[in-house]
Amino acid sequence: MWGPQQPPGTGTLLVLLLAFPMPWVRATHPDCSVVLYFQEQEAECLEVIKSERQTPAPPGEQGCQTEWDGVSCWPAVPRGQSRALACPDILHVFKRTKALIRRNCTESGWSLPSPPYYSACELEPISGNNTEAKRGYFVTMKVLYTCGYSASLAALLLAIGIFSCFRKLHCTRNSIHIHFFTSFILRGAAVFVKDAVLFSDESIDHCTMSTVSCKAAIAFFQYSVLANFYWLLVEGMYLQTLLLLTFTSDKRYIWWYILIGWGVPMLTVSIWVVTRLQYDNHGCWDDYTNPYWWVIKAPILLAIFVNFLIFLNVTRMLAQKIRSPDISKNYKQQYMRLTKSTLLLIPLFGVHYVVFALFPEHIGVDARLYFELVLGSYQGFLVALLYCFLNGEVQAEIKRNWGKWQSSMESNVFNLVTQDFTA
Repeated sequence: MWGPQQPPGTGTLLVLLLAFPMPWVRATHPDCSVVLYFQEQEAECLEVIKSERQTPAPPGEQGCQTEWDGVSCWPAVPRGQSRALACPDILHVFKRTKALIRRNCTESGWSLPSPPYYSACELEPISGNNTEAKRGYFVTMKVLYTCGYSASLAALLLAIGIFSCFRKLHCTRNSIHIHFFTSFILRGAAVFVKDAVLFSDESIDHCTMSTVSCKAAIAFFQYSVLANFYWLLVEGMYLQTLLLLTFTSDKRYIWWYILIGWGVPMLTVSIWVVTRLQYDNHGCWDDYTNPYWWVIKAPILLAIFVNFLIFLNVTRMLAQKIRSPDISKNYKQQYMRLTKSTLLLIPLFGVHYVVFALFPEHIGVDARLYFELVLGSYQGFLVALLYCFLNGEVQAEIKRNWGKWQSSMESNVFNLVTQDFTA
């Protein structure tokens, strides 16, 4: 029985494969599929080797047993025969070639591959300059989305503080806004948590990482994204309810809104977690090419589709309401304030997700990263701007309280001066 040999050229080939740039700003990258492909092939080959060792060949019929050489699995053959294998069929790594690699079963065991892997299996061209350029590109992107999420978190926390501090701003509409802001805060926090857990230590193999903490970070991230889309759906539903039921109290619906905004994402993520635990508990659950990813993707697409229908219906109803002479000027202003913000956000947040959902994950990776990470990081800031900082009602209330505070300060100063003078 001959032990497995490591043919010359195998190590060189694997080094070249692993030299592909591994971006660490996104949970899944196509390069990981290369590493996982070889790991799966090795695991299958080792199973065959194990079964062969349990049932040894009869005396006189021994040859070369199945062997894993680091790239290919060579099935057992009798002594004096040879085996030919093609290069591994990995998209974007090897060029398509009809070349075969042969190994002979000799008295001393398997011969070396002929021709060597590095000669027969030609890699797709990749230059060192391109690798450095990509690494610099991803570093720049991380800086941009870190700044974006930081600005969004600061703006959202300030907006929540404004809505909470001024009693006149306490209403169902602003309560929904606060929940919407909170979903963005969770999303920003989830991105930072995911980066800290998955990518803080560069010595960790991100392709094979499979810890409870990394799975929990990914599950939290998926929950925050779902909550984001479903609270946008709630914003659209509330606007439609406001237009349909003008004279009905909207407080009766608030618990339904909360159930949809937080409950549906929680149920969806719970189903996804149980599914992954039962059927595919591998890696860090961040493989977006996995079929179970549709447990998350389908509800998001559903929320976007329903919001698009609401978008069309609200546009139609708004045109009718504004033309109606029975609606007072105050109600028309209320409709316009909320409608301008919500109707802008529905297509803004949904269109790019639908476009990318229709294509495989390896298509348009750079554009996908830019939209999801860089532009997506500033969405929270935009929401706070539209619903709070540019809101005329909020501006009027801040000015009113600022005027009261100035009057109070002037009065106190006048009283102090008067007391000093009379004393």
